[in-house]
Amino acid sequence: MQRGTRLAGKTALVTGGGQGVGRGIALALAAEGAAVVITGRTESKLKDTAGEIAERGGSAYISVGDVGDRADVDRMVAETVREFGGLDVLVNNAQSSVQRRLEKTSYEDVELTYRSGPLAVFHAMQAALPHLRDSRGSVVNLGSSAAVQGEVTFAAYAMAKEAIRGLTRVAAREWGAYGIRVNVVCPAALSPAAEEYLAAHPQKAAELAHEIPLGRLGAPEADIGRAVAALVSDDMAYLTGATLMLEGGRTLIG
Repeated sequence: MQRGTRLAGKTALVTGGGQGVGRGIALALAAEGAAVVITGRTESKLKDTAGEIAERGGSAYISVGDVGDRADVDRMVAETVREFGGLDVLVNNAQSSVQRRLEKTSYEDVELTYRSGPLAVFHAMQAALPHLRDSRGSVVNLGSSAAVQGEVTFAAYAMAKEAIRGLTRVAAREWGAYGIRVNVVCPAALSPAAEEYLAAHPQKAAELAHEIPLGRLGAPEADIGRAVAALVSDDMAYLTGATLMLEGGRTLIG
């Protein structure tokens, strides 16, 4: 595969980079020349992604940890800077999910999604700020089209994802003075989690095929990852505080 150069010389940290959308983003950033640090709780998955980046001629480093633990988040950022000398791109992708109808959603469900979602994003952004100020870097936070639409059974998840969007807009206003851009992408991608969910809910799979104008869920690397790579490049240097809907037009309907 031919490597691009839009992100040559830059370093990116991608949370939850061992599988699904996070893996796709990590591969796409590396394909554009970035050195990539991928984090997650399962070392074997991180090693697989890092190995694929290396096979393609890229540079990757893994950091095992839980984004729900502030100490782990601080360590991940510190390891990134130690390994590659700085930080230009932060992608907050990791997020635990719970699907239950609202009346059956528990405090523990909400606490899990908040700890792994908006609180993790908040901690990572604070830890990364000194380094992003130095590089005039970029942050991409992952939202969700399910949250934008208010899908049934996604109460806790939607709460967490919309909190991330609110945090993103505040950061875009406050950090613009530092030259830091902060944006959200809301993907609809065929990740392993999505495949598992749709296999368990065949009616939902049929509905999705009908709902998406482009007729398919996005590919984690080709559709989501490459869009993120473009978003953090100089080609999109005037965009901040935005929500980019990478969902094949799905939210146009309904």
